[in-house]
Amino acid sequence: MPKYRERLEKASAYGDVWEIVKDSVRAVLKKYRVGMMLFLDDLPLNLGAYHPVGTNNIIMNRTLLRLVEVATEKRIFVNAFVYSILLHEYLHAVGYLSEGAVRPLVVRISEECFGYDHIVSQLAREGPWSLLRGIPLDEVQAPKRVIEIVKDFEKSSQRYIS
Repeated sequence: MPKYRERLEKASAYGDVWEIVKDSVRAVLKKYRVGMMLFLDDLPLNLGAYHPVGTNNIIMNRTLLRLVEVATEKRIFVNAFVYSILLHEYLHAVGYLSEGAVRPLVVRISEECFGYDHIVSQLAREGPWSLLRGIPLDEVQAPKRVIEIVKDFEKSSQRYIS
């Protein structure tokens, strides 16, 4: 448990958090997939990210992420938010397609790897939007920008799925 906490606290890039996501899923569920790509796009604020089935893509909500960065101003909260969103989508990518199956797995993996009291586990139970309580999301207006690919997201060159 401490290694996940320490790694998340020190993470400074999407790829760092992504490695923690993959390691935690492999530790708990014995599932693993490489070759994923991360894109940032301006999506509706009720959508954190999505994984188009049959692709190796995760599209994360850039506007929502920026709101979390401004609202929290602490790296651990931003990293916990990114971890929670990526974990959810990664579980879809490794074959759990049902939201009803994924949500409890996010809680289980978060609590087993970070402990019940960690912010990651709190976000797993309450939802990542809990970091934005008190912010009137319906009033947020963000311009639609060009989708952006995150470079150096996936560092592994192992087999595709195991």
